Amino acid sequence: MAHHSPLVLVFGLLGNMASFLCFLAPVPTFYRIYKKKTTEGFQSVPYIAALFSAMLWLFYAYVKTGETLLITINVFGCVIETIYLAIYITYCSKKARVSTLRLILLLNFGGFCVIALLTHLLTKEAASRVKLLGWICVVFATSVFAAPLSIIRVVIKTKSVEFLPFPLSLLLTVSAVTWLLYGLALKDIYVTLPNVVGLSFGIVQMILYAMYRKNKPVKDEKLPEHKGEVTNQNKEEVSNENKNDVAEDQDKQLDMVIIEIGDQKKKDDEEEKPQEAEQKEQEQPQKNQLTHVNDVDDKARPVVEPSIIEIPPQKMVACEV
Repeated sequence: MAHHSPLVLVFGLLGNMASFLCFLAPVPTFYRIYKKKTTEGFQSVPYIAALFSAMLWLFYAYVKTGETLLITINVFGCVIETIYLAIYITYCSKKARVSTLRLILLLNFGGFCVIALLTHLLTKEAASRVKLLGWICVVFATSVFAAPLSIIRVVIKTKSVEFLPFPLSLLLTVSAVTWLLYGLALKDIYVTLPNVVGLSFGIVQMILYAMYRKNKPVKDEKLPEHKGEVTNQNKEEVSNENKNDVAEDQDKQLDMVIIEIGDQKKKDDEEEKPQEAEQKEQEQPQKNQLTHVNDVDDKARPVVEPSIIEIPPQKMVACEV
């Protein structure tokens, strides 16, 4: 770095510090994953892309030679992103683990090896190799910087900055500014161009935050790990919820029927009690009346005294034979 101007060193150190903080930004997220033993729907794609980007810039700085500040920060980036992915693979679901490992093999190993071979086979001179590798880094870094477009679309649609964390957006914008100045001081177009895109998107995010920061947040939502997996999980959850709802409804209906039967029985008992009382009241006068009639008849009936009937003596008649 002795042959570079002091501005290159200053902006390079500032860029290292800003990028260092950006690389450490997901630490709270992965600490939460470690504590809860679940990935909670977080995606692995951003960390795979960040690892691949760090590998490319590390390779670019190695081929170009003399880019110590690019090497230092991207070595740290490769280490920290590898740790993030190891934690993610440990606690994610089986399907997410398979998809993540497949993507790492295809992109970070297969893709990087292909790029390394092409740069050595297609170019003979070091300058041409740096140029080819530089444009590859520009294309990939620009696509990574363009990733916030989805968040920007969500912010505009919901008119809420709930999904736009201001500290991280500000930090990424500052990092883009420092590396843009580093590229300009170094007169390296391959470092400058991607950070122009990054700075542009950072400014847009700051403007959106200023516009919608006072709006109320929308309902909390989680990002899916993988679309297919989340779709299946959602279907299973909906099916389980429906089954539980049906069971709960059946239990409620059964309880309602039991309650209704009990209430009806109470009503019937309450209705029968007045009827029995009325019936007893009606039967009581009849019994009293019958008793009274019997008493009257007994009183009205004359007393018959026993009489002696005299039978006159009969004459004896002799029968002659």
